[in-house]
Amino acid sequence: MSTEETSRFVRLRVELVLEVQDDDEVAKAALRRIAEDPELPEGERTQAEGAVTEDTAEALAYLVDPFDLVSEVPGVELQQASWSSERIDYDPDSPDWDLDEDDGADDEEEDGIG
Repeated sequence: MSTEETSRFVRLRVELVLEVQDDDEVAKAALRRIAEDPELPEGERTQAEGAVTEDTAEALAYLVDPFDLVSEVPGVELQQASWSSERIDYDPDSPDWDLDEDDGADDEEEDGIG
């Protein structure tokens, strides 16, 4: 079997912490995205509009699309994605937010070293 015929599935985990400086701007951007979506049924549109105006985390979840993150990457096709957002208490000095905290064995394998 050639390399071209072989598919490999990779799980890419990304965790982002964003500082929202203007809730209204985020909500407005989400409302624009909803208004521009021709495939969104009217009932879902109304529900989405309410969600993004009431909760900035919902607005961000509507604006950040995993497909957009990988659509320009050559040689890959997004098979499945899920994401969520939530308000958090963030302390960059807390050890709970150490991004290098994962165990080393998994990191080496994920990096292609293992």
